[in-house]
Amino acid sequence: MLKQNSEPVFIEGLWQDFVQKEQLTPAQEQQFRQYTDMLLEWNEKTNITRITALADVLEYHYRDALHLDRFIDISTIKTICDIGTGGGIPGIPLKIKYPHLRVLLIEVNTKKIAFLREVIESLGLENIEIIDLDWRTFLRSIHEPIDLFVARASLSVSELVRALTSGTSYHRSTMIYWASMRWFPLEQEKKYIQRDEAYEIGDKMRRYIFLRSE
Repeated sequence: MLKQNSEPVFIEGLWQDFVQKEQLTPAQEQQFRQYTDMLLEWNEKTNITRITALADVLEYHYRDALHLDRFIDISTIKTICDIGTGGGIPGIPLKIKYPHLRVLLIEVNTKKIAFLREVIESLGLENIEIIDLDWRTFLRSIHEPIDLFVARASLSVSELVRALTSGTSYHRSTMIYWASMRWFPLEQEKKYIQRDEAYEIGDKMRRYIFLRSE
């Protein structure tokens, strides 16, 4: 019989706490478990993420992505675009919890693209697409309707708001930027800030910066 302080019990406790907080179905829980296994396995041979401890993956990757639903009604969103998604955060966690979403993942790193393709196939995710274009080429080339852009640890705000300028296909879209408490907008960025919402995740304070055109 396992002791209460044994590693398997501790790990299972982390999972159950995550499942309860995010109100996941058994199928969603299984997808997150499989995603985590793949993330950590791939990370041993290529740089997918700097966060590798299970507790931190659950808290600072998954819950940090999903906490967005405390500030926006995701059930009203049809299409999201994850800019510089890397290992799929926040796009894939949002897709798992909200399967109705159409998700576009922008990523140019070939190894990360290979990882994302394997995750999408293994998890059986549908209506999700990888776009291997840099940001400026994407803005010139893709004109699919997008309700919400999400950007976490990717480009600067001054680069991101190119999508919201007059004349682009996305000047009426909303963009959410994950920011630290130390982030401060440049003067030319301030006019795009619609909301600035602080939140606590784990032992860290962070912010969701909601950006829209004037």
